[in-house]
Order: sequence, then structure tokens, then C-alpha cells
Amino acid sequence: MRGTRTPPARRSPVLRAILTASAAVAALLAPTTAPAHATATTARATARAEDAGRGIPPLTDRQGRVLTLHGWNIEDKAHRGDQALTGITERHLRDMRAHGFDFARLLVFWDDLEPSPGQYSRAYLSRIGRILDWAERYGVKVVLDAHQDVFGPAFGHRGIPEWATRTDGLPFTPHPDDWFAEYFEPAVQRAFTHLYEDTDLRRAQARMWRTLAGRFARHPALLGYDLLNEPMGEARPEEDQVTAAGRIEREQLTPMYNRLADAVRSADRHSWLFVEPTPVVGEGVPTALGRVEDPRVVYAPHFYDTAMEAGSDYDPGAGWIEAYERAVTAYPERYGIPVVVGEWGPPDSTLPNMGRFYRDAMASLGRYASGWAGYVWCYGGGYCAVDDAGVLRAHKELTAEPYAQAVAGTVRSAAYDAGRGVYRLSYRAAPHGPRLTGLSLPPGTWRVTADGGAAVVLGPAGRAWVRAVPGSLVTVTVERG
Repeated sequence: MRGTRTPPARRSPVLRAILTASAAVAALLAPTTAPAHATATTARATARAEDAGRGIPPLTDRQGRVLTLHGWNIEDKAHRGDQALTGITERHLRDMRAHGFDFARLLVFWDDLEPSPGQYSRAYLSRIGRILDWAERYGVKVVLDAHQDVFGPAFGHRGIPEWATRTDGLPFTPHPDDWFAEYFEPAVQRAFTHLYEDTDLRRAQARMWRTLAGRFARHPALLGYDLLNEPMGEARPEEDQVTAAGRIEREQLTPMYNRLADAVRSADRHSWLFVEPTPVVGEGVPTALGRVEDPRVVYAPHFYDTAMEAGSDYDPGAGWIEAYERAVTAYPERYGIPVVVGEWGPPDSTLPNMGRFYRDAMASLGRYASGWAGYVWCYGGGYCAVDDAGVLRAHKELTAEPYAQAVAGTVRSAAYDAGRGVYRLSYRAAPHGPRLTGLSLPPGTWRVTADGGAAVVLGPAGRAWVRAVPGSLVTVTVERG
């Protein structure tokens, strides 16, 4: 269906042509970092101490524990209205957790939530609540993502309601074979301009977020809110897409995020706010977003390669992952905020180099991100994480590894050696507050040990806890049995 990631190309050929030269220049000018390559036998460091040295702080929960999130997007784009979200079942959360994942980015659509101005769907809110209840049952943290594809239903997709879509009569031509190209249609670009600039639409968007936050602020499974998926905008005649993206991020997205932060905080003082750049960051171009004036902001870019989105195999020599990492770390280093990658993963994981891609991608994500959500937890082919039987599809099993999902203390180092099947965590236990550090384990037999006077408690569904003496130095080892 249109509006899903099933077409052969996610990125428009027009965008690819415009961005190639600018992305190459940005990559050359960016500061160098360690190479992204890591073989299956190389220990992959995910140390928060390294992050702190680079100015990227860790994500934390309300108890102050250091969080690592590994998970997937969950969505229902097939149903709307009275049937909206019925395609997401308890099985989605149960199976995700059984495979060792503890994080879900739940797509919600403003057009379903508020089908007419000021009229919020109680049924839709109830279904969101039901999914959060399932997440709580299985120990999965959830971010509510205000999702849009090509703005919304006025253009045959999902997201911003038709009543909030203003085009000034500009033309729109569908691109059935390349839906992402529709973002560059004049009517779609003008609709974004009105969303960002019209006072009544700003207020409506803020009311929508106050409604969501007011309903779910206290839910135990809720981690935060992704304020707008893959925001785009209108290029001026004299601008290329890179220049336009920078202006849109500075002059329209930054003020919007500050407005929406204020709206959320009127109902929820504690949850994290996830902010996204334009998709240009995927081409290795650093974002021009400014500061969002809130103490609990997460930078939430997406991690897609144009060539792979168009069906090509991964090219390890192209340097895309390295360029992306340089681009994506500049903003969180500047403003001192955590990173969680909100979407990533190729449409065809069966190609010959995809094992190398997943190893390289996981290595890169581990260097700078507090977590990630792959696209997408569904049952079937294409982007789906698992097949119809619930088995992780080719090479996607490389995303399932042991990790410390919540550390009660200061992380000194954390690394997983995929070749040996050994994960090690070293941390200084907090002198006060919670003593339990939570571990997530993928399917299989794992042996968990801890020194420093700490005790290990094994739990159900791939979970384990370490109880440490306050202030002690603890080393945890997880080995495949």
C-alpha cells in the first residue's frame, strides 16, 4: 500500500542527484572518527564512558539508571478509523521481548486521533493504552511517534489530518513507484509550511500533544514522545535541498519543537522528548537544528542508505556508515543530549553483504547511541523483522545480542564479542538509589556471572538482574552456554 516502505525506492532519484555532491563535501569536511567496521570476532564497545568523552550523555530512566534500548518500530498502516491499531496484537510485544528486545517505537497518527477539529477519538486513545499495557506486561519501553508519510491522507498517506492540510491550490502528482518523491510535490511542501507557520495549526498540533501526554504521562511503559516523524518542508526557488533542509531545521523545526515541548510539559514533566532532523542527515549531512530548551531531549535521527533503499546490496567500501556517524554525532555533541536512532534497516536483508552490514551498523550504533528501533516488527518479508513463523529473518538475528538495558551506576565499559558470544559490563554501582541492574538476553542458553560482591538473579523471558553493593566496582560477564 502507498505510505508504507514497500516501494522499490524510499528516496527519490531527484533527491539522490541533488544530494550526492553536497553529502560528499560534508563527509570530507567532517571530523574523523574511528572506522565503523567491526568483524564478528571483534569486541564492540558500547561504553558510556566513551560517549561522555565525546560529549554525548547516556539516556536515563526516572530512577537515574543508564538505559540502553534495542527494539523495533510497531505499526498498523493498514487500518484506520474504527479499526485503527487493530493490526497490532499482544503477540507483537510478547515476541519482541522473547527475542531479547525491550523497546518499541509505536506509530500513532494524528488523523486517527483527531478526525475532525477538537474531536479526539476515545477508541483510538484506548487502543494506544491497550498496547502500552501489553508493553508493560512484557517489560518493553515505548515511545509514541507522531508519524506522517508524505504529510497525510490528503495525499493518500497517513499523518496530518486533511482538515489541517493547506496547499494554496498547488499541484500534486502521485508517484506510485517512488512514494518518497511525493515529498517534493509543491502541494506537499506548501502543506508543511502552513503547519509550521499558521497560528491555528500550531495551536492544534500543540493541543494534540497535550491530549496524548495528558492521557499517558503516568503509564509505566511510556518512555517518551517522538514529536514528528521525518519532518520535511518547502524549498525556496534558489535553494538546493541541503540548503533548504538547513533553513527548515533552523527556522521552522527548532521553534516547532520548542512549542511542542511546552505543550507536552503542561501535562508530563518527566518523559523524554525525541526530536528528528530532516531525512537529509541520512546522506551524511549534519543537522542545522538549534537547541530545544528542555532538560530531557533525545536526538532521534533515522539511519537509511539511499542505495540500499533502492534495492542495492551493502557496499562496505562506500564509506556511508562512517559519513553518517560523523554527521549524526555533531548535534548531540554540541548540545549534550542522548541519541536514539528511531528507524533503520534495509528492505532486503538476504543480499550477500547484509551480514557485514548488520555487523558494521551495530558497531557504529554502539559507539554513539543509547539505543535504536529497527524498522519494522512485522511478520512476513521485506522490512519485516521476522517471518510468518516469528523467526528473525536473514541476518537480522545479528541485532539480537546481550546488553545491559538499565545500569544502576556509572558505566565504565560495555562490549559484546559476537564471535565468542561474550558480553562484559563494568560499572561503578550507585552509592544510593536503585541497586538492580537489568540485563536483556536473546534466545539461547546464557551463563551470567558477576564479581565485586554482586549477586545475579535470573528471570523469565531472557531477563536477568544484578544486585550490587552500593559504590562497588562490578564486572558482569554473559557467556553463551
